Amino acid sequence: MRVVLVTYGSRGDVEPMTGLARQLQALGAEVRVCAPPDFAELLGGVGVPLTPVGWPIRALATRAVTGKAPKTLPEIAAELTAMAYEAVAAVAVGCDAVVATGSLPAVAGAQAAAEKLGIPYVFTSFSPCYLPSPHHRPVAWPGQVLPADETDNRVLWDANAEHLNTLFGETINTHRVSIGLPRTDNIRDHVHTALLFLAADPVLGPWPQPADLDVAQTGAWIRPDERPLSAGLEAYLDAGPPPVYVGFGSMPLREAEEVTQAVIEAVRGQGRRVLLGSGWADLALIDDRDDCFVVGEVNQQALFRRVAAAVHHGGAGTTTTAARAGAPQVIVPQVADQPYWASRVAELGIGTGHDGPTPTAESLSSALEIALTPETGARAAAVAATVRTDGAERAANLLLGMIGRSGSAVSAG
Repeated sequence: MRVVLVTYGSRGDVEPMTGLARQLQALGAEVRVCAPPDFAELLGGVGVPLTPVGWPIRALATRAVTGKAPKTLPEIAAELTAMAYEAVAAVAVGCDAVVATGSLPAVAGAQAAAEKLGIPYVFTSFSPCYLPSPHHRPVAWPGQVLPADETDNRVLWDANAEHLNTLFGETINTHRVSIGLPRTDNIRDHVHTALLFLAADPVLGPWPQPADLDVAQTGAWIRPDERPLSAGLEAYLDAGPPPVYVGFGSMPLREAEEVTQAVIEAVRGQGRRVLLGSGWADLALIDDRDDCFVVGEVNQQALFRRVAAAVHHGGAGTTTTAARAGAPQVIVPQVADQPYWASRVAELGIGTGHDGPTPTAESLSSALEIALTPETGARAAAVAATVRTDGAERAANLLLGMIGRSGSAVSAG
């Protein structure tokens, strides 16, 4: 069997696909991943072939944050839809299924390729908050203001569909017509499938019932990371009590230097050592004191078991990794689903969410006071024991079972 996995987004959109890819390979499937060119090394390191899609995502994200993006949103959407379509169409001929996630225009291009080729296709979300439900409000998209006094979530999700049609409908439909496919009047629901995968842990991010959608919640797609920590990092960890990790992953920050100053002051103010994850924000040391260390790419699965707390942006993958490690969390949400994960961490009692995307020394210190209590630590340890580790295996078996039933449970359009 051959399966094509498609994603366009940051590390948090690509890493779970490597977990699914490895499980599919273990079950005898041939797998190819279509993803941004930034992740050639990541995918090559786990033996999964990469077909590059679109522009390097880090450059695109950095330009968007600095306001220097050379293209408008419609221009980006049009090109990304076409590039995803071309990449998938080139590698998916004769394959058995296409699984897609990430940026909506790219997903629409992947879905169009599967539809054109007559190949079963499955949409995946890594966060429940992206899927229409009567139990929660939609995530607001650029240019959309959700009325605060509207309490009927179905009304809000209808407005969400209309807004996505306004943002991307004409662009995606123009592409569909150009390749001989019919127009659709609901872009969002068209790229979803009769059965969706929700690759989120059912304790951390439960799918509420009763539901309007048929969702298969598999658990998070985790790729076991066996990489050792560097000698320098090991020496730093061994030189004193567990530090507080601070990193924002694939989030570029407008005020990175000010944020770095604030977080180091806050952690030091709690009497703790600091471990900075440089990430796309390029966090760096502010002085030469020996209570602060910087790491780049690192095995967070191993690292988070050895920290006093993890301060991060609240991506689904980082939240799950920290929860699985039993590390208390402070989430400083920047965009998208990150406020959702901040709220879940607070509700579960395994940490807290920061109010707003730009911490000060005072605001982060207050949040750390919650995360570093013995009660939060005990709760984090208890929840860690409940986090599923077999989500990718369950998804791979489910997908191959669908293919084995001639795709009867999988939508091709």
